[in-house]
Amino acid sequence: MSIPEDHIQRLRLLEAVLFASAEPVDQAALQARFGPEVDVAGLLTELAELYANRGVNLVAAGGRWAFRTAPDLGAHLRTETEVQAKLSRAAIETLAIIAYHQPVTRAEIEGIRGVATSKGTLDILMEAGWIRPGRRRETPGRPLTWVTTPQFLDHFGLESLRDLPGVDDLKAAGLLDPRPALGSLPGAPALNPAHEDEPVE
Repeated sequence: MSIPEDHIQRLRLLEAVLFASAEPVDQAALQARFGPEVDVAGLLTELAELYANRGVNLVAAGGRWAFRTAPDLGAHLRTETEVQAKLSRAAIETLAIIAYHQPVTRAEIEGIRGVATSKGTLDILMEAGWIRPGRRRETPGRPLTWVTTPQFLDHFGLESLRDLPGVDDLKAAGLLDPRPALGSLPGAPALNPAHEDEPVE
């Protein structure tokens, strides 16, 4: 059975749109572009299957679609670059707390970490595009909450927040130092005493 020409053209247009975009494209935006009569979800699934065994794969993260290097080829394309600035331990802890507890206020972040969080730490994470301000709490003072962004999911290769690793996984990967005070992460030990922030090597 031959494939209708209009279906082939839609698949080609979808491929071109995704390749031309510098950022992952929201599925709702694709649906709006193609119109309600087009099954964009089906086209995305079909295109993803076509690229499943190629050098680049079509992947979804947080409802946004993009072409990415096939995981098994990543090591062959890696280049060594000099890191100009490293995330401080404070920034890494703060990002982890926001990811696992969002929406979370600055005061709640400080309560979990056991130390004060400087505005600069939040600014660094905002500049990286990984966090953004959320809704204000309907409590005295109406404190601002913080949440992660679609860019956070894309950068860390997560389809949704449900894919965040557990504490055991983080420890096994060497990404969680037992010293940081991240005690309220699921399955983590009790809070550690306050400690000085230090750059992560």
